[in-house]
Order: sequence, then structure tokens, then C-alpha cells
Amino acid sequence: MTQRSAGRTADGPAERPAGRPGDGDGDERHAHDLTPDEYDSDDPARWPTGRLLSSVTRSLERDWNTHLGGWALNHASMPVLLHLLRGPRTQRELAAENRVTEQTMSRIVERLERNGHVERADDPGDRRRRLVSVTAEGRRVALEAADPRRGEVMATLGLEPDEVARLRGLLVRMVRARGR
Repeated sequence: MTQRSAGRTADGPAERPAGRPGDGDGDERHAHDLTPDEYDSDDPARWPTGRLLSSVTRSLERDWNTHLGGWALNHASMPVLLHLLRGPRTQRELAAENRVTEQTMSRIVERLERNGHVERADDPGDRRRRLVSVTAEGRRVALEAADPRRGEVMATLGLEPDEVARLRGLLVRMVRARGR
């Protein structure tokens, strides 16, 4: 019995449908098929999948940071503000929700506070805890900067609607497979 897993069978690479290299229709080679020289190629169609994902992610992060910079935000602080729109949280809760360390969250919250987007106060129910909450300015900025249309245009540049739908489906599967 042959077991399929990530484009491979227990006996080796799975059969792939024909397609043009780099078009996402099956003729791509995977990292385990590449020679050392191909890892260094300038041609993205020859890159391993991880390098492709990393390259696109870095490019999107730069574009998103440029967009958010107009509000003194970045890719790390924006999700924090969006979480705070639902109500105050401790830094520990924010760190868990954003999947970062408490130390990293401390730096993000400090920057948001310095820019007037959040404030910290004692928790009225437990004086040992400090709650972070969004300010009126932070709420305005979050809603203005988080325009989903702008993000979609940046994230899907060069793709047709059917390609966007396929990409979204694959990305959702990848995120879920990693426990998020």
C-alpha cells in the first residue's frame, strides 16, 4: 500500500500533473529535488518552497509596514490594537493571543503607549495586574489603518480571483496544520 504525504509516496515522489514550471500546476520541483546551485538561483521558479514563502512574506511585511507607518504602527503592533478593540487585556494575554513572548509584547505595548494608542492601568478586580486598553485615538487609528481592501490588494498582487481563492485555501490549511 502506498501512502501519500505532502506530494510524496512511501516509495518516493508522487506523480504530478503536467504544467508550466512555476505556474503552481504541478511541474515544480521541491527542495529535496534541487541541487546546491539551484538554491542560489535568481529564478524564483527554482527556489525551494520555504524560500518562496519567506520572500513573499518579507515583501508583504515591508509594504504593510510602509502603509501602517502613516499611523505610527507596524505589522507587530496592528494585531495588538485589533485585539484590544474587543476589550482590555493584560500583556500576558496579549502575548499569548499574538503568539509572541511577554518581553516582545512589552516592547510593542511601550511603543503603542508612547504613540498614544494604548494606556495601562491597574486592574480594578486585582491590583497586582495591569490592563492594557485602547485609547480613543488608538481605536480611530486601528479602524482607519486596518482597511481590509488595502491589505488584500497588497497580499494578492498579480493574482486572479480564482488563484486568490486557491491560495487562501492552502494558507488556511497550513495555518491550521501549525496549530493556529
